[in-house]
Amino acid sequence: MSDGITEARRGTYFSNTSRYAIPESDPQTGELNPYYKELTGKDNPLDIKHMPNQKWHRYVSFMKSGVRILGYALIPFNLGWAVTFLILSEGIGIIEELV
Repeated sequence: MSDGITEARRGTYFSNTSRYAIPESDPQTGELNPYYKELTGKDNPLDIKHMPNQKWHRYVSFMKSGVRILGYALIPFNLGWAVTFLILSEGIGIIEELV
């Protein structure tokens, strides 16, 4: 008989998985279930097929930061241009997430 604390700490007492669920990996070791593809018909769930281009993401991020710094630097001199550059930096931020 247990007090429930040990099972709760191991993650067995309060489990939200269904008894029919096929685990992608072993919860204790983190190793991939070797029968996952055979049971589900899907490839390895840990494979990243659509990785964003990190080089271009970094370049666009630096450009966004530069435009943002320029926008903040222009606040004491010309508020209109400062707002324009800050809005432009947000547009570049959207492009950054698409790269």
